Amino acid sequence: MSRQPRRKDEENHDRWLISYADFITLLFALFVVLYALSKVDEGKYKVFGSSLNFAFGSMSLGKKSAGETKQVEQSEQELLLKSLVDKRNARLAEQMRKQNEAMLVMLKTLDQVLLPLVKREMVNVSQTQRGVVIDINASALFEQGEATLQHSALRALISVAKVLGNGLQPIEVEGHTDDIPIFTQQFPSNWELSAARASSVVRLFIEQGVAAERLRAVGLASFHPLHSNETAAGRNRNRRVTVTIIAPTIEQPVQSQMDAQGL
Repeated sequence: MSRQPRRKDEENHDRWLISYADFITLLFALFVVLYALSKVDEGKYKVFGSSLNFAFGSMSLGKKSAGETKQVEQSEQELLLKSLVDKRNARLAEQMRKQNEAMLVMLKTLDQVLLPLVKREMVNVSQTQRGVVIDINASALFEQGEATLQHSALRALISVAKVLGNGLQPIEVEGHTDDIPIFTQQFPSNWELSAARASSVVRLFIEQGVAAERLRAVGLASFHPLHSNETAAGRNRNRRVTVTIIAPTIEQPVQSQMDAQGL
């Protein structure tokens, strides 16, 4: 049996297309990469540049550039400090505004509650830097030389206690006398009389629900007069009980260095 002759492989003239396609694909990928690299995020680039300057500035920059970098850093710190100070001052200003409003409301309320005595000039309600002050003439509260509250005074003081009962402010009650010495078995001097009168008012406030830890009784005798003790009218006005609702202490706003320099 004779062998058939082997058929020669036909030569493929289109093989170059495969290499060409591979080349085009790689070229396309190259342009895609180049295009992507051309789209730089400006913000990230600046952060990156700043980081490099901060990390390598002292090594790669001259003395002048290092000084400029330090100055920029100092300016940024001052701006940050000023921002923090401004926020703190704004918070303090808002606290002060709310406090002033609250004290003004209390002033008006107490003035209304004590209006009958105010009209008779037996009571004066005012506002000072310390807080709201109620000056009550001693004759509206006590018999002469006594420290027991009169029944007619209870109604007014109970009304005051109701206004003060819901607050948190400290309350200071001061007893004052004129300069005429007192010599009794119960009160050897004006010190004992003034302290006992202040204590009587404090005791009533506690009975009416004012927290005891908010209260303080102080006897000041005749050493803080409002008027001259040379006249009977002056002595009468000096004999009094002063109730002070003390305003909370708020830190004072501070001035930043940039504000002080007018920047």
